[in-house]
Amino acid sequence: MPRNSKVQPLRPPASITPEPNGVRKVLIKDLVGTCALGIHRHEKGARQRVRVNLEISMIDSGPPQDDQIHEVVCYEDVTSDIRHLFDGPHIQLVENLAEKIAVLCFKDERVTAARVRVDKLDVFDDAECAGIEISRIRSSH
Repeated sequence: MPRNSKVQPLRPPASITPEPNGVRKVLIKDLVGTCALGIHRHEKGARQRVRVNLEISMIDSGPPQDDQIHEVVCYEDVTSDIRHLFDGPHIQLVENLAEKIAVLCFKDERVTAARVRVDKLDVFDDAECAGIEISRIRSSH
């Protein structure tokens, strides 16, 4: 990750200090899609199933006053961006796919932190999945 990036690895402790009004989290659970991913010969030129779980945090400034979508981080926009990423060029490492998803989470300036888990679902016959989980925070907000 570039040093000048505004998204940095989460430093211990892995919790987010609540603001006076608390923390609001957008959760996306078990988003499954296919993408071109992997380093092995049999993975090149093939698509494989992946599952994404997200926890996107922001300062909670209270209930949306006007009950309008622009007042919140829209999970539909985030999932649409991830699906677009799935349709993109081949990515070698699942770790890089997770990093790219984390960057997408920070498109909305209100997001303060993101936890991203990406599982490859068809890697082993005797395991449900193999994957990676990362947590990132916005370095200045």
